[in-house]
Amino acid sequence: MLRQSFRTTPLLLQRRSRPAISPPLTNNIITHQNKVYLSPPQRPLSSSPKTSCVATSSSPKYNSPKMAGQQQAATAAFEKEIKRNPHPDFKQVEASRPAFDSSLSSLKYTQTASPSWTFGSGANSLSPSPSGQHITIDPYAPGRPAGFNYKLLISAIIPRPIAFLSTHSPSNGSTNLAPFSYFQMIGHDPPLFVIGFAGATQKDSLRNLVETNECVINVISEHFVEAANSTSINAPYGTSEWDISGLTPVYDCETVKAARVKEAVFSVEGKLESVREFESRTNPGKVSSTMVVIEGKRFWVREDAVNEERNMLDPDVLRPIARLGGITYARLGEAFEIPRPDFEKHLGGVEGMKKLKEKSKDSLPN
Repeated sequence: MLRQSFRTTPLLLQRRSRPAISPPLTNNIITHQNKVYLSPPQRPLSSSPKTSCVATSSSPKYNSPKMAGQQQAATAAFEKEIKRNPHPDFKQVEASRPAFDSSLSSLKYTQTASPSWTFGSGANSLSPSPSGQHITIDPYAPGRPAGFNYKLLISAIIPRPIAFLSTHSPSNGSTNLAPFSYFQMIGHDPPLFVIGFAGATQKDSLRNLVETNECVINVISEHFVEAANSTSINAPYGTSEWDISGLTPVYDCETVKAARVKEAVFSVEGKLESVREFESRTNPGKVSSTMVVIEGKRFWVREDAVNEERNMLDPDVLRPIARLGGITYARLGEAFEIPRPDFEKHLGGVEGMKKLKEKSKDSLPN
């Protein structure tokens, strides 16, 4: 069952000269501790004709000792269920690995795995053995915890960009800074972004976002990944992640009061466009996830990272961090380019399509 707490009016609406592709880059994986399931208890939300989303005046106090205890207990229970960190002594494991390769200062471009690929050729030579059998997984199978779906999905839908979200509370002046990898851009005119908040209880960032209708989305780069990860600590509501991380808040945004991260190469001032809540299938009646849509109002970018037209960023300067499964993160190392094909120019139009179909028929076994 879908619960929609807010309903807003929709917004008007060189390849050959490059080396061959190399094996997977095992050195390009960074592993850090990370929190996912942390949030104060849920409160009711309501719509308003004057603003996208507002909180009700009857909202309970989330920073009470009782609520803080419930928050800590919920976090501990979820972490125990999913066993996020597979290493009993992570620091010992980390010490056995190669040091971070800071020499990877520029993105290496290679050919694709099959530069001579032609229409109708199917998978290239890297395709796994066709003898491998697929299995089906029912996300609601009896006895299957919802946390298993979380663990499976974050290891399958990779790599994911991370929204490093800066918000503030209008009630007590506190600020919040936290990473969310249920994040993606969904449009450019207007610039729209979606962030998912998982869990039956409401996260600090979500509460602040709903109360103020604004935030700053920052992109995490290699040069402050440890500091960004530290903000995922399970601290009680009202604790400053800015102090925990040592990152620098800059209060110079033009359309929002939230701070942007000075160390971030790219940041987006955002206004809340809409919020939707989704009910749990395993625990009917409880909200298990919330989706917010944010409209970008201003872009902040470091001058050395953007071109003269101000329409493209240099990945060698941005050096973004991506989220994988478990406590694993990744960095950019290799890339390849593939031009988008043109139906008439490259396939030969309708006649070319006919020939391709005939070729496909001829290749079928008798």
